[in-house]
Amino acid sequence: MKLKLLPFSLIFFFFLIEIISSCKEFIEPSITKRAMILNAPGDNYQSTSYSVNFWWGDVEDALYYRLQVVTQRFDSIGGLVLDTLVKDTKFTQTLDPGNYQWRVRAENGSTQTAFSTPRTLIILASSLTNQTPVLSSPANNTVVTLPSVTFKWGSLYKATSYHLQIDTNNFIKEDALVSDQVLPGQQFTFRLPKEQTYQWRIRAESDSSQSKWSAINQLTFDASAPDIVSLNQPQNNTTVSLPVNLSWNAVSTAVKYKLYLYQADGTTLITGFPVTVSAITYPYNSGNTGDRISWKVSALDAAGNEGKASETRTFTLQ
Repeated sequence: MKLKLLPFSLIFFFFLIEIISSCKEFIEPSITKRAMILNAPGDNYQSTSYSVNFWWGDVEDALYYRLQVVTQRFDSIGGLVLDTLVKDTKFTQTLDPGNYQWRVRAENGSTQTAFSTPRTLIILASSLTNQTPVLSSPANNTVVTLPSVTFKWGSLYKATSYHLQIDTNNFIKEDALVSDQVLPGQQFTFRLPKEQTYQWRIRAESDSSQSKWSAINQLTFDASAPDIVSLNQPQNNTTVSLPVNLSWNAVSTAVKYKLYLYQADGTTLITGFPVTVSAITYPYNSGNTGDRISWKVSALDAAGNEGKASETRTFTLQ
């Protein structure tokens, strides 16, 4: 069967697409002319909930978004309530009753869009019993390596105190909680008693009423390092050709591995190392004939704990 060659123009088109894609990895695209679209809340939205979920459209090549909220209007600002950078396209903020405007722009390392057209938002006064506090940090499913943790949450209008509960059994038995305290402010530092997974929540209170419980955030305290890594190939003191496929055995609690490569002296790291990888293999394809290289691997868990490194092996490039 006779093969049909592609026209030169089509080959050049594919080549040009490849060049553009490669350049995009090294040259940050400008987002100056891209549109910033707000999704919710709608303009002139009125709510009796003090917790507001802001939501806007994604902008290609944006690294983060700047959300601004002011009292009254941007052309006659009463006060700046919020000016924050957000990586996601959603953000939750608690506001007191009043009139507000909000807007968003997308940003990357060198350029930014214009701000969106501001939207007006009206928060109406309501009973504390209708409100739900917003947890700030630690974020849900955070893993920490130190026992001392500072819990933070947003304030609620007319609340005079905040009820913090910490548990390990999803608050099934409220008479057996890890911690159960009423606090005057919006943060509290607590020392976790041992390595395990915890849940925490907040309720705002006043002399006459109390809010709903917040969402429950989960937090894991893990200070234990993963087990030592066992190396697989190549064997120690062998002569190998490039590329060298370095491999090791998986560690059950590891999510990543740190690979160390050293020069002939065994102490000077090769440029670019150590590298962190998710796989249990690494293709090494550098160096010259006769180079003697030492290597070892350590395991990293989800909390960032690094285990003891494996034995050190050497190989020589042929």
